[in-house]
Order: sequence, then C-alpha cells, then structure tokens
Amino acid sequence: MNKARGKTNPSCGQRRAPIAEAMRRYAADGAAPYHTPGHKQGLGAHPLLSALITEEGLREDVSLMEELDDLHAPHASIAEAEHLAAELYGADAAYFMINGTTGAIHAMLMAALVPGDTVLVPRNAHRSVTGALVLAGARPIYLAPEVDARLGIAMGVAPETVRHAIERHPKARAVLLVNPTYYGVTTDLAAIADIAHAHDMALLVDEAHGPHLRFSEALPAQAIEAGADMAAQSTHKILGAMTQGSLLLARGSRVAPERVRQASSLLQSTSPNQLLLASIDIARLQMAECGKARVGAAVRLAEHLRSAINEIDGLWCFGRAYLEAKGRYDLDVTKLTVNVAGLGLTGVEAGSILRHQYKIECELSDARNVLFILSYADGECEAKKLLRALCALATHRRETHAIPAPPPLPPIPAQAMAPRTAFFAQKEAVPFWAAKGRTAAEQVMFYPPGIPVLVPGDVVDEASLCYIAAGKQLGLNVSGAEDAALERLLVVQE
Repeated sequence: MNKARGKTNPSCGQRRAPIAEAMRRYAADGAAPYHTPGHKQGLGAHPLLSALITEEGLREDVSLMEELDDLHAPHASIAEAEHLAAELYGADAAYFMINGTTGAIHAMLMAALVPGDTVLVPRNAHRSVTGALVLAGARPIYLAPEVDARLGIAMGVAPETVRHAIERHPKARAVLLVNPTYYGVTTDLAAIADIAHAHDMALLVDEAHGPHLRFSEALPAQAIEAGADMAAQSTHKILGAMTQGSLLLARGSRVAPERVRQASSLLQSTSPNQLLLASIDIARLQMAECGKARVGAAVRLAEHLRSAINEIDGLWCFGRAYLEAKGRYDLDVTKLTVNVAGLGLTGVEAGSILRHQYKIECELSDARNVLFILSYADGECEAKKLLRALCALATHRRETHAIPAPPPLPPIPAQAMAPRTAFFAQKEAVPFWAAKGRTAAEQVMFYPPGIPVLVPGDVVDEASLCYIAAGKQLGLNVSGAEDAALERLLVVQE
C-alpha cells in the first residue's frame, strides 16, 4: 500500500540548525537588552519561570533582532531553516507555524480560497477547519467518511465519495482531507489527488498526525509524496518540536507562494517566539540526523506491542489486516487503538482508571476505545510499562455487564447558511431540545478528537441532538459549546 518514497538523503546543510545558531550568536554577543521582552533575557524572571526554562533559554528568548530574521519576510536564518525543512520533506516550500496546526490549516485555506469559493470537506474534519471556513468565507460541501461500526469511529473518505462529490459540484475550488485520521487510518490519497487534479482542484491535507511518515517505508506515504498540493503537519505532536510548533508544506503551483506567505503573516504574531521557531528547526535537524532509525524503531516497537495487547483477553488492537474496506487504505501502526468493550468498560472509564490507578495517560478515549501514541522517543521501557498496565486493567477491572453500543454517527445535517454567515449572525441561547430545527451558531463536539457534530450554519436535527446527548451520558468531554453542560445551545436568532 505504501507509495515509493522520494529522496530522503539529507544534504550537508541538514546537519545545522540555523535559527538556534542565530539565537546563540545574539545571546553571546553581549548586547545590553534595552528591548522586549520585559524579563530582559532572564534578568527579571520569576523563580518559577527560571525553573521552567533554562538560563540559556531565557537569554535567547528575544525576537526581531537583525540576526534573528523576520518570520513574515524571512531572508536569513528562518529562510534557511524553512528551505532545509522543504528539502527534507520533499516539498517545494515549507512555512514555520508557531500557532500550531490550527494556524497552518487556517493559512492553508485562506491561501487556497477566496470568499464564496466552494470546498469539499470531510465531516470528520477537526474544528480548526470550521474556523478556516469562517475566516476564508468559503462554502463547504461536506463529505461523509466511512464509519466502522465495531470500533464506533470514523475512518477515511473513500475516493469514490470524492469523485461523486466533484461530479455534483464541478466548480469546487479544492478538496480538503484529514489524512491520517486521529486513529492513524489513511485513505488512498494518491487516487484522490489524481481525481482532484483532473478537475483542476487543489488537494489540501490536514496531516497533523503525519509528520513522521516520511521517515519509514513501513508507514503510509506522506501527503506531499502522494500528490497533495499543501499539507499541514503538527511537528510537535509526533516529533520533537515544542507544543504549537508546526509546518505547512507546499508543492506545485496550484496555490501561489505569495498567497501562502500573506495568509500565514496575517494569522501569526508579529512577535514570534524564537524558542518555538528554533524547536521546529531542531526537530527537523533530529529527523535529518536519525529520523529513519528512530521512527523505524518506533514502528517495530508498536507492532510488537500490538501483538502483545491482542494476547490479552478482553482487549483488541486493530492492525493493517483489519483495513479491508472503503476509506481504510493503510495504517500508521504507531497509533495503538485499544478496544476495551470486551472488559465491559467504556473507553472513558478505561482511560480514567489507567490515569489515576496505573499512572498511564492516553492520547484519547472514546465510547469504546483508548488511543495510545508511540513516538520516536519511546523505547522498550515505555512499551513494557503500558503493557503491564493494560494487563492489570484486564485482570482487575473486568466488568460483567456489556457496555451499550456507541451511538451511530448522525447523518450530515442540512446547511441553512455558510459557517461565516452563521458566525457573524445575531444569536440566542435556547434549551437543548428546543434547538431542533434551528440554525446552529456554534460548534459542538467532543474533544478529543475535536470532530464537530454541529457546525455554525447547520440545521440542528434530532439525530445530532440524540448523538450529543448520548456522548454526554458516556462522559465524553464537551468542547466548543458556550454552555459546556449542554443545557442550552446557541442558535441563529430568527
């Protein structure tokens, strides 16, 4: 299933970290700091801050000096670092993002679209996509992902689903996909790229959970290699950047580079944190130095752990052999989705027990599953600790009752208006069940994974309300709604 990899042999320049080097040079030069930030390179830092950040880190927490380049018009160390990232990932351009992949997705859609454009969007897109639709003023046509009834989760969007949507909406400007999903499932991205490009549409990919795919032949091909025009990656989620450090990759000419730079500049701080920028660059350096070895080791460790988990009575961790259906083309095996229904526990219950009794923090828990991520940082010790905890969970916390089946994902609601129109409309809060038939004025989702059940502009229907009520009863974490208790929903004023 894996597409042949492009060249990944790093050039000699890949062994450098230009942004970190520039920061160190400035700190070492000894210039007295009559400039921002107010802590003056650590001179006035509170002891708690000094305990969080090293003395050297505080000295280098400066920005906008001539040695440190300008994120909004890079020409020196940042430009060099972005060039090295593009080279390593096989892209034509890379853009450093310091407000996470949310910011990268916002910039990607604002660069590719103009107000009034139509874009094909999977309904299981992250909440940041809705934000991008509001900012760009684009009109979404929602695509239904394939749904796995046993796991109770959304998978990928099948190529034929995209093809049929394009036939119905031939004037759409772009197709956006989530690949891989939070659970590591990928669709046939190369086939979808061919379909989109044959109709002169750009393929934009939320690849938040795929910054490591480039570095192992045993993993699915990354989006840029599969033919995507742009891909937003969370360098901090799976690799070694600090939280909020992300990359936006571009290839080809369907989206103008100057539009990308303008959009990213509009959406990012004019006082970018140099420590975040340096951490993105250093994460790239680390992958250039040992990415294949470290990611390859994580892949082997995850596969071994998956096999061991499947030997535990009551637990099941699906692998590639399970993906013989539409929207399930390949799997990032470093994602371990452990189904706990056989223990008579919900994923939420299992996640809470693991956290508070066994000191294991999962990435995500849902109605039936608990998700764990193994990254390049994990080794045998971490894998054994997780396996021991899961064995103990299965031995000591087994329940005799069957858990209820997770509620089926509701059909995609009708749209009364574009998300941007609903966002700026006059709103009112109404009792939860009284919202039926009204136009949603807020996002409602369970986080993680942050997939909206309702989006501004949706017609609130009974299926969506029942799904939200069932998720709340299961103890899933509500996000997006003004009233987190969900006693009232925000709707467009009539």
